[in-house]
Amino acid sequence: MPTEKLLCEKFGVSRAVIREAISRLKADGCVTTRQGSGAYVAARPGQGSFRLLHGPSPSATIPTDEISNVFELRCLVETGAAERAALRRTPADLARMREALARMDDALATESDAVGDDDAFHVAIAAATHNPHIERFQAFMGRQFSDSRAPTWSGEGHRSGRVRQAQAEHARIFDAIACGDADAARTAAQTHLVCAARRLGLDPLRWGNERLEWAP
Repeated sequence: MPTEKLLCEKFGVSRAVIREAISRLKADGCVTTRQGSGAYVAARPGQGSFRLLHGPSPSATIPTDEISNVFELRCLVETGAAERAALRRTPADLARMREALARMDDALATESDAVGDDDAFHVAIAAATHNPHIERFQAFMGRQFSDSRAPTWSGEGHRSGRVRQAQAEHARIFDAIACGDADAARTAAQTHLVCAARRLGLDPLRWGNERLEWAP
């Protein structure tokens, strides 16, 4: 790519603007940078990284369709992880999940935010699969999934009862995993995601899976 100086002259902007643009292109996997050499168009643009789209800026309103797509992705990832965790969990894995649940219980009692603990609970489930790729994927995507959990742990989420409902669903997922019941764990995880989506006014049936119809 042209040097920062040439790009500044061409577009009439400061170096800070050019550097921010290149940083975003790099985050999207469209360019690579080499120390002392400059920026280069990636050989396979967009395939070197993955992130969920949240609009043109962090403060932008996320479209409803995009939130629904996030929940569909969460359903695919988290139901499979719960199922395998039930088959492979160890006492240490259960202790890790139990600790995250306890922190969320405290947040429920004090009406405080526990998005991070919610993330930690789901990462603990992924870790219990003892497949490092599943755990790493869940940890990476946890930063993306956090936005979809935030409304539950907001002040409105506490006042409306969303937090209490979600925590009861978390407990059912944990109980199924602790009992080693893979089918129940998968069902509990699916029910949690379907109910969470509906609490936010989304329609899980648009995911195209008729088996979701039974979920309360």
